[in-house]
Amino acid sequence: MTDPIGAELLRQVREGDRQAFDAVMGPHLEPAFRFAFGLLHDREAAEDAVQESTLKAWRKLANLRPGTDPRPWFFGIVANQCRSTVRGRWWSVLRLTAPPRPAGASPESLALSVVELRRALAQLRPEQREALVLRHYLDLPVEAVARITRVPVGTVKSRVSRAIDHIRPHLDGADPIHR
Repeated sequence: MTDPIGAELLRQVREGDRQAFDAVMGPHLEPAFRFAFGLLHDREAAEDAVQESTLKAWRKLANLRPGTDPRPWFFGIVANQCRSTVRGRWWSVLRLTAPPRPAGASPESLALSVVELRRALAQLRPEQREALVLRHYLDLPVEAVARITRVPVGTVKSRVSRAIDHIRPHLDGADPIHR
């Protein structure tokens, strides 16, 4: 969890102080990229989503209150931007299929690869993938995931559980040490 934003720093940001804005948002950019990449599975799209989200955060600073943690607020903007990207026409037109599994390899002999995990994640419903990435990839507490996704804590737990249940069959062939 990050530090809440102070009233003086927020005033400076609202007055257009770029260094103050960088101080507030800078620590969140790399985790926001990891989050966007986890949702979009495309480096350039994730970079674009974070860039657009940062611009939207700049414009929506009036919504941020002193004493609040800016991370859930910013991650909510990133999540919305990723949803918009996925809904966009070019996302579906330009999406490439994953390469097929090697022929003749038995499931017991295949180790879980990054490609297989991404395939499994791509099969999840977007809201399940979002909750799973926030909870386990970014290691956020369930309460923070609930604030970011704007759903109750119980819904977050349910989405994460269902996502894990969906992915588990894809992990069965993995080496138990790497689970």
